[in-house]
Amino acid sequence: MMVALQIVAIPMSESLALFSLPLFPLETVLFPGGSLPLRIFEVRYLDMIGKCRKTGAPFGVVTLSKGTEVRRPDDGAPGGDGFAHEAFHAVGTLATIAEFSAAHAGLIVIRCTGTQRFRMSSHERLKHGLWIANVATLADDLPVKIPEDLQGVAIALSNLITTLHARAVAPQQMPLQPPYRLDDCGWVANRWCELLPMPLEHKQLLMELDNPLVRLELVSDLLARNGIAT
Repeated sequence: MMVALQIVAIPMSESLALFSLPLFPLETVLFPGGSLPLRIFEVRYLDMIGKCRKTGAPFGVVTLSKGTEVRRPDDGAPGGDGFAHEAFHAVGTLATIAEFSAAHAGLIVIRCTGTQRFRMSSHERLKHGLWIANVATLADDLPVKIPEDLQGVAIALSNLITTLHARAVAPQQMPLQPPYRLDDCGWVANRWCELLPMPLEHKQLLMELDNPLVRLELVSDLLARNGIAT
């Protein structure tokens, strides 16, 4: 079945409505501006990623709240389709393919970039297991300069980037991709959210926050507790 992505502008706002957006439920949270490597081998995603690459269309990364990334059989599943139940959060992030490699038949390796958050209004699972959804994009973070009392958070991230470069980490293996916006609350907060070990539920809540300054303040508290920045 061909999944056709439709994009429609919503009047009186900066949002877009996207219909039949293919979803990729994962045990991770993708933030806008983030970089996410993926190895794809399930049939339901191989076709989807191939079409997204060919057309330049995005797909949606959503965080699983129940189930696993790889579809597992379960004869007792409530849906009656023989597969374990999958559930995910309603707010996710659009992803575009930045790098693509078809290592061999049945395996695709990509690196995707998070662009804009969205909220689902409805979703359904197709017969072959692919989820699609109707979504509306959420507003981008407003650019907010990092205040003086939170400069330590940006300095710590800058030091980490410098250390990684000094260790000659390959560009494709860098956990942070340029441009480095070390003066912007949202960008710095998002990168720390990706790097810090914390429960997925906490990362999801931070990603959903509309105020980038509040997000950075919460990240600053986490860093201080771990002795990373003060």
